[in-house]
Amino acid sequence: MPKYLTSSVFTFQDLILGDFLYVDKTEFLWKLVQAPKGVYFLSRPRRFGKSLTVSTLKAIFEGHRELFRGLSIGDKPYDWQVFPVIHLDLCNCNSHSAEHLQEFLGLKLEDVVRQFQLTASVKSDQLAASFSAIIRELHGKSGPVVLLIDEYDKPLLENLVNGKAAEIRDVLSDFYSTIKLEDSRERFVFLTGVSKFCQVSIFSKLNNLRDISMSGDYATMLGYTQEELEKNFGEWIVESEGRQALPREQFMAKIKEWYDGFRFHQNAEAVYNPVSLAEFFLNHGEFRNYWFSTGTPTFLMELLKSTRFDFEKALREPVDEIAFSAYEIGEVDPMSLLLQTGYLTIKDSWEEWEVRKYRVGFPNHEVKAAFNAYLLNAYSGVGRQELNNLLVKMLNNMRDGHTAEFMDVLQTFLANIPYDIQLKDEKYYQSVIYVLFLTLGTMVQAEVCTNKGRIDAIAVFEERVYIFEFKLNQSAQAAMEQIRNREYCQKFRQCGKTIHLLGINLSTESRQVTQWLEEIEE
Repeated sequence: MPKYLTSSVFTFQDLILGDFLYVDKTEFLWKLVQAPKGVYFLSRPRRFGKSLTVSTLKAIFEGHRELFRGLSIGDKPYDWQVFPVIHLDLCNCNSHSAEHLQEFLGLKLEDVVRQFQLTASVKSDQLAASFSAIIRELHGKSGPVVLLIDEYDKPLLENLVNGKAAEIRDVLSDFYSTIKLEDSRERFVFLTGVSKFCQVSIFSKLNNLRDISMSGDYATMLGYTQEELEKNFGEWIVESEGRQALPREQFMAKIKEWYDGFRFHQNAEAVYNPVSLAEFFLNHGEFRNYWFSTGTPTFLMELLKSTRFDFEKALREPVDEIAFSAYEIGEVDPMSLLLQTGYLTIKDSWEEWEVRKYRVGFPNHEVKAAFNAYLLNAYSGVGRQELNNLLVKMLNNMRDGHTAEFMDVLQTFLANIPYDIQLKDEKYYQSVIYVLFLTLGTMVQAEVCTNKGRIDAIAVFEERVYIFEFKLNQSAQAAMEQIRNREYCQKFRQCGKTIHLLGINLSTESRQVTQWLEEIEE
């Protein structure tokens, strides 16, 4: 019988004592803790194992050697000295004002006071001083302190688009400044988060902090490599493979397509999302979206829409290394946030005139399909259930060659967009149409470019190919002429499929399709 599998237990001790499956990552942790002192930061997407990593470090510094029998660190030259560990978890922080955040942090510090039976008092309006007093008293009582802070940036991410981020930042900056102030009393510091804000003290003032987020040495510390998947999940693979009735090679390739692909260094192996894999096997190998179902990235969608982010350009053009760096409140770069939150990842990298360049893209099918659906919902304002119904109708009509019916559904989609969120310019409509076909493209084969120019959209089915060109406030004829002049259909003429050429004109005034033309090549 295989070990128990879970996607909801994040405490190392509970995993080990409960006989749950634990993929051994302690070789990485040993590299971190073996030195006499260390101050580290690690950024990873949500639900990627950060809390379990923090919990495992806590067990190490509390000297629970018995929990590590049979694991890599258990055989390493390590003294297992016991240290007082302050563990601050901000995962459940839902503060939307400076006052609420101060109250939350004050309660966390009061928990520490009770845990170690300290005499220090906690004042919510003097959090940094209270934090310092706790560390100093604990150091005097028990020796050097270990400080573990999980999801340091959760309050910031929750308030990025509601106008409260600056005041939240100021509270956190003051609070985290204690880390540098009390450096001489700290044995080890480890902070995790999703993003990197340069105006929060850990990046602007903590000059001994080592950020290992993009380090090749730690690129696979969280998430599962292909080898780890096959080594640790063998019995689960066999059980799920039997239920899905797929050949082993095809089954494994499909798992990889859906859940692998997160890369945190240009030369590192990609890793699987651990929560998605656990949910996948717990659901007997059903290929579904599990990562997005654990939390909707509402703040990110609102940011992309409010900044008029050019998503098409993001997927087409390479980015510099600065896209992976810390950013400032009020000047948040959506590309940086997309990369740090895991919705985009490294696909390729090269040096160009001594500048590191990166090609980025969606890590896998799960992220691509779900993200596009949420993004289309954010841009169009059409409910996700209604969107799903419209998308299925569009695909069925294109598959069956019912172009007029497809155009009717497209009109319905445009008509359902609330008037108050529409912008009367080309950029808005280009974004809506691009994301619409990007979403359709997760369901069918899709391409967006040829050697003679960019195509607005292509959809490839078993028996037919659709080539679309959209114009705004011009004419369907102008769109069709562009298809012909640039020979967009050339690459498909030998494929044996029926080719549908569609020139479509959209009006930003009426918010509808005003003309469309179709030409068919058998």
